[in-house]
Amino acid sequence: MIERRDALAEELISIRDYIRWGASRFHEAKLFMGHGTDSAWDEAVQLVLHALHLPRDSGPEILDARLAHHERKDVISQLERRVNERIPAPYITGEAWFSGLPFNVDERVLVPRSPIAELIEQGFEPWLSEDPARILDLCTGSGCIGIACALTFPNSQVDISDISPEALEVANSNIDRHCVDDQVQAILSDLFANLQGEKYDLIVSNPPYVDENDLATMPDEFHAEPAIGLGSGTDGLDFTRRLLAEASEHLTANGVLVVEVGNSWAALDDQFPLLPFTWLEFERGGHGVFMLTAEQLNSVPRQHH
Repeated sequence: MIERRDALAEELISIRDYIRWGASRFHEAKLFMGHGTDSAWDEAVQLVLHALHLPRDSGPEILDARLAHHERKDVISQLERRVNERIPAPYITGEAWFSGLPFNVDERVLVPRSPIAELIEQGFEPWLSEDPARILDLCTGSGCIGIACALTFPNSQVDISDISPEALEVANSNIDRHCVDDQVQAILSDLFANLQGEKYDLIVSNPPYVDENDLATMPDEFHAEPAIGLGSGTDGLDFTRRLLAEASEHLTANGVLVVEVGNSWAALDDQFPLLPFTWLEFERGGHGVFMLTAEQLNSVPRQHH
């Protein structure tokens, strides 16, 4: 392996060479893209720039820059790790971008990729009648949704909760990174267990929602992520059923609930025919995100939730 790496380092010289070589290796290995990039080229760019400590928005003028010998070995090592370990690139770089913001990530949390980012950037218009005073991000993971909401609504107080203490360690590092500790607090909680009596104008959740069959057939990259953040029973809706049963008690009169259920959306629609889900559409792609108001939740008998 070392001899091969040394030989490559003699043949590949410029940043352009390494991006091209990385993209070729990724195609050859049939890697799955979908944790922040959607092409082998973009993934190679991300890893090469990270290995060289260059900003992710570096321009094309850097492409022909020649690399020092030790830099070449560092770049090859990162590209080969992506192929050999089949882990998402953000676990190698330690960083993922969500709603235009950088977040610390590692194997303790899912890689941020929710289409909810688009809703945050739009200030949840037209679904919110006014800026929310209190926001809850359930199943926060890295904290990306709640922290992005805090930066969008600077006068709001945001609770971010998760059942995983390890995930909350990452979330707290991101609270520090974005200097929102006066606005955002992380709470260890299984759903609303440690949030009794709390009410919010906006509850947002990207909970585990992958059904048994999808989980079993997912590419290796997903199996590098914490299983607790993905699977949710046979139909993927174990958590969402609990959420729908309890959410109305934690919403203000004009409160709004926004939840991502991905491919499990059809099963959810079938199970709750009386709930008037609004399924949201996204310009940048994504599906399976619904919106319900507190009024809509309260208009349906509890036994049907």
